[in-house]
Amino acid sequence: MKYEIILFDADETLFDFKKSERDALKNAMLEFNIEYDEDHHLKVYKEINTAIWKEFEDGLITQEKLKVERFKRLLDKLNADFNEVEFAKSYMKHLSFASFLYADSIELIESLHKNYRLSIITNGLKDVQNNRIRKSTIAKYFEDIVISEEVQVSKPNPKIFELALNNMKYTEKSKVLMVGDSLTSDIKGGINFGIDTCWFNASKIVNETRIKPTYEISNLMELKDILEK
Repeated sequence: MKYEIILFDADETLFDFKKSERDALKNAMLEFNIEYDEDHHLKVYKEINTAIWKEFEDGLITQEKLKVERFKRLLDKLNADFNEVEFAKSYMKHLSFASFLYADSIELIESLHKNYRLSIITNGLKDVQNNRIRKSTIAKYFEDIVISEEVQVSKPNPKIFELALNNMKYTEKSKVLMVGDSLTSDIKGGINFGIDTCWFNASKIVNETRIKPTYEISNLMELKDILEK
């Protein structure tokens, strides 16, 4: 086998984070007695959240500040009257219980764990990811789950990949593959670390960046075809 270790991203790769996000935002707003309009509120929140996580990847904001700052920006944008700290707590509470796997995730991971050593590397908040990922039905198939807030380093920084391999007591980079949906986080991070990468591009977006993955798939099960070649 060309690869022995497969590192997976979690959200939008194995887990349907968009569904979790919708669920958590709706429940938090209802908890604060805000008349929820998914078409409007979710769109505004996602724009803010995407921008702030990009700031985090670029080292412009800490994860600790990110937790509340995104809701402060949401408050300002919506001109809504709620406490951003308390709203952030509510949102993360609901998000931590919103764990939804993609249809192919269980079958893929159950199959791969028989022949490969598996780990997850996620840029996430520990209180959220502990419930959503470490307590998920597929967690038992992974040797390790690395959460950026716990280790105080995040993708695309190569140090988080080094930590993941150190935890697995493995050093042969040529036999490691990183699989994820984000070019700027998962793929760039894998390239920075010097390992092969597989971009899970479910939406079949045209890659107009300089970040070039080793492989590209639009369906999770296509990963098996790559590994079996």
